[in-house]
Amino acid sequence: MILLAAVDILGGRAVRLTQGSFDASTVYDADPLAAALRWVRAGARALHVVDLDGARTGHPVNLEHVRRIAGEAGVPVQAGGGVRTLQAVEELAQAGVQRVVLGTAAFRDPNLLEQALARIGDRLVVSLDARAGRLAAAGWRESLELPVSAALERLQARGVRRFVYSSIERDGMLAGPDLEGVRAVGEAVRGSFVYSGGIGSLEDLRALAGLRQAGLDGVIVGKALYEGRFTPAEGQLALEAG
Repeated sequence: MILLAAVDILGGRAVRLTQGSFDASTVYDADPLAAALRWVRAGARALHVVDLDGARTGHPVNLEHVRRIAGEAGVPVQAGGGVRTLQAVEELAQAGVQRVVLGTAAFRDPNLLEQALARIGDRLVVSLDARAGRLAAAGWRESLELPVSAALERLQARGVRRFVYSSIERDGMLAGPDLEGVRAVGEAVRGSFVYSGGIGSLEDLRALAGLRQAGLDGVIVGKALYEGRFTPAEGQLALEAG
């Protein structure tokens, strides 16, 4: 299991949101590349990059920042945000990211999902962003009446094998991960997934590792790193020792 350091881009800057609210953002770096390189130097083995402007507008906005990070970080990068067309999928793939994250469009546009799988295959990741056990959409601003378990079943039947599971209520709160949700996803997934939301301490990482979920192969950490709770290298050791 690996730690993926988060780099969320809003207005061209590296920020963190609280519970997915664009009105509750904190700016940490004027240049997202600076944040990415800092985490890599501090021991991050991979990066999770989100174009928050893209998630809000419905099309990639910060593609050049993503391209710079993918080209200079020297570690695998997965990126998403506003990926709602095949062109957007291809642009991110061509920007050098290892994996492209598809959000709500995976449910709302079956043709896009099929085309994206055909075009980039195992490099496609679908994000399951959940609030109260149900999926959220449009940059977390809308709620879909679709339970996470049903979404997983539907997506896996169509050939998706990689996922990100995010707990919106816990995002940016530093109050601990959604262990119950992780267990539920781990029992249902037939491929692999990474978890995001609420990580505030090394003990949180040990708790996730201690679940021994075979499909859980990574944890995304954002605010805890930016606020100096621990370093990426320390977090990685906690996951390995969990």
